[in-house]
Amino acid sequence: MRTNHYFKDAAPYALAAGALATAGLWMWSKTRVSIPDGAIPVTNFDINRYLGQWYEIARFDYRFERGLQNVTAYYSLNTDGSVKVVNRGVRMDNSEWESSVGKARFVDEEPTGRLKVSFFGPFYAAYNVIALDDDYQYAMIAGNDLDYLWLLSRAPVMPAEIRNVFLQQAKAIGYDVGRLIWTKQQAADEVPIETVS
Repeated sequence: MRTNHYFKDAAPYALAAGALATAGLWMWSKTRVSIPDGAIPVTNFDINRYLGQWYEIARFDYRFERGLQNVTAYYSLNTDGSVKVVNRGVRMDNSEWESSVGKARFVDEEPTGRLKVSFFGPFYAAYNVIALDDDYQYAMIAGNDLDYLWLLSRAPVMPAEIRNVFLQQAKAIGYDVGRLIWTKQQAADEVPIETVS
């Protein structure tokens, strides 16, 4: 009986194709962005009014921000229409400034506050603006799921009434607001605006 060597010779290629498919699915899962159930991005979102410096008031514990205080985010437009994101903070253990530069793009074509942001090549995370006052002074940002939440303000402090409204909204979505870390901020004139080029 003649043995068909085709299947034997094709086995490594089939394994390689399977590995590529698995890697492709993994990459897709890392670039896919979502929004938590019950969270609704703001509508009529004007990116030009959102640009500039924001102070982080509170966040969930997040490995890339662990041990940081005086955290700010600075947003500006890139020539390709994407948004340049510069995050800065001071390490509590050695008082050294750290910064990271990323790029954000809109997820939807309509003007809603749904963006995706990347600091590492093709890997994107959700940046969902789910609360924003009319004057673009205070914002609440949701990530892909209930493990990511940020409260931002144009000033180093957020008024209690705004904070309480945001916390109630977050709780209604399902966030455990007891997990929030309240970011220590120094006076506004002592925090340099970062526009890393």
